[in-house]
Amino acid sequence: MNIINAIINLANNPVLKLDDYYINKNRANSTGDALELYIKELFSNSFDLPEEQRLEQFEQTFSYLGNSSNPPDIMLSNGDAIEVKKIEKLNRTIALNSSYPKHKVYADDPMISKACRQAETWTVKDLIYTVGVVSSNHLQNLCFVYGEDYCASNECYLKLKNSLKKGIKNLPNLEFSETKELGRINRVDPLGITYLRIRGMWGIENPLKVFDYVIKQKEEAKFNFSCLINIDKWNSFDNTSELIKLSEQLDNLTINDIKIKDPDNPAKLRKAKIIEYWL
Repeated sequence: MNIINAIINLANNPVLKLDDYYINKNRANSTGDALELYIKELFSNSFDLPEEQRLEQFEQTFSYLGNSSNPPDIMLSNGDAIEVKKIEKLNRTIALNSSYPKHKVYADDPMISKACRQAETWTVKDLIYTVGVVSSNHLQNLCFVYGEDYCASNECYLKLKNSLKKGIKNLPNLEFSETKELGRINRVDPLGITYLRIRGMWGIENPLKVFDYVIKQKEEAKFNFSCLINIDKWNSFDNTSELIKLSEQLDNLTINDIKIKDPDNPAKLRKAKIIEYWL
């Protein structure tokens, strides 16, 4: 299974009322959970299966299903990683908290969990950001974009993070201890019983805003889907012909050639495909 399968499954199984489909059926506890479950079902094609069969389908499709504290949220077996984000309006930013934006996901990243690292034999995975705009329990927009097309290489963020950590540690007359965060200062008070954790709180503009020069919302539609895939990634899939055939059958599913800015050097443009679907 890959992103092409997920788009085909989306066109065949659009779910707009997340609460009605998931929460009211006791399959999710919140709208955020419902969105993540919908993404899992898009990639596993497990719609309307009995619970036992659905879990078996998940096992066949995914090598890792994570938690909100450690990215990624999902890993496809021998495939891409997936991060699911929910926002409430088109102009909202995405909160990433202590995790900086991911160009790709690396197995040696100290921020990922041991379970994720050992889920399969891997060193690096492409990361798909799946961003849903959910208002009043209605999925209005859904966007898929790869991290390498969306945000800068990891070195950009690590350079800033390491510079901040170094600067904090050079502050005089403070006692520090090792941490994965920006810093931890011990014995802040006279009794030596108080400590201060210094954490980064990262955020990023959502892809619908970042790529508004190529993604054009259909104002009359109750649901807009868009997906950006750079041409090298597109050519790596062996099932794009299935999606192309489906787009020839559906008037509301299109595939077009575009160019997008290189996140590491916006002066350069890279070839890409934009897939759009609307209702």
